[in-house]
Amino acid sequence: MRSPEMTLVEKFWQLNWGIAFLIVLIAGIGFAALYSAAGGRMDPWAAKHLARFGVCFVIMLVVALTDIRIWLRFAYVFYAVALLMLIAVDVMGVIGMGARRWLDIGVMQLQPSELMKIALVLAMARYFHSINFEDIGSVWTVIPPIAFILMPVALVMVQPDLGTALMLVFAGGAIMFVAGVRLWKFAVAFLAAGGLLPIAWSFLREYQRNRLLTFIDPERDPLGTGYHILQSKIAFGSGGVFGKGYMFGSQAYLNFLPEKQTDFIFTMLAEEFGMVGAGGLMALFACVLLYGFAIGLRSRNHFGRLLAVGICITLFLYVFINIGMVMGVLPVVGVPLPLVSFGGTAMLTTMVAVGLLMSVYIHRDTLINRAAASGL
Repeated sequence: MRSPEMTLVEKFWQLNWGIAFLIVLIAGIGFAALYSAAGGRMDPWAAKHLARFGVCFVIMLVVALTDIRIWLRFAYVFYAVALLMLIAVDVMGVIGMGARRWLDIGVMQLQPSELMKIALVLAMARYFHSINFEDIGSVWTVIPPIAFILMPVALVMVQPDLGTALMLVFAGGAIMFVAGVRLWKFAVAFLAAGGLLPIAWSFLREYQRNRLLTFIDPERDPLGTGYHILQSKIAFGSGGVFGKGYMFGSQAYLNFLPEKQTDFIFTMLAEEFGMVGAGGLMALFACVLLYGFAIGLRSRNHFGRLLAVGICITLFLYVFINIGMVMGVLPVVGVPLPLVSFGGTAMLTTMVAVGLLMSVYIHRDTLINRAAASGL
């Protein structure tokens, strides 16, 4: 059995360079896409994307080399800090594009809702690691994790950010399922959510309602709320099997395709490289997810298993929602494509998530006592 007290050098050689290579490859595709989106220029997106990735890669290594027991010990602290930052957004957040989602910290504008995606996974993994499997059948046992989910969801909905709220709900629910929460409890929650839909509809902003209605019928307002998705579908179709060629996408270059550097960057790639290029990028993401789930299965401690699975589910939701959104099979909710879309906080969140996956891999044989963890 590998000693849990490895030196930094030993941990460094235990890094999973396979997943690191995939991450670099995906980020490189993002760099090329942003270079193309700017018309063959480094500014304003590609250069920043490259610099951010370099900094975040170092952060990823630091996270990976940190003992997994430290992440366990401070999981609730990270969650509390992220929650306080969400509250701060509602009090003094920066308004952009009609929403209050960012905190200005000088060197950058931080989006705490992105960081909460990782903080929630850490908190949920620690909670279910610290209780016995037999106790999960109790109704009272699921109240704390439900509170973990609903508190940030409520704060995120105030911003408003429906996409992130849904990601928090699904990621938290998936961890509960993997931890062993009974299916009938999910059924009760599903029925309760269905009964609350009319109330939830009344709390949605006008533009959010329009997005949902446009998802059902994009043709209802082709020059307004339906414009984004209709142009995205046109770009997808025009790309065909092999695409129009790098930097030859007409929808993107003629500025018909909106938000081509962020939410709709996958559409631009599909137009330039066709179904083959889009499928290749999806295959790279699939490899990362398979690596992550394999890491979780190999972990000998329950915290590592839950953490790895929770991170993989979060990354899957990023990719699934973004690609489904730009293809018109999901409503437009503003979720970026990891490592490809332009965005600092999303990049940081993704790289910290990958670093945690690597930490689970390095410390896969580290045994953590449940009773000791619950008393930390």
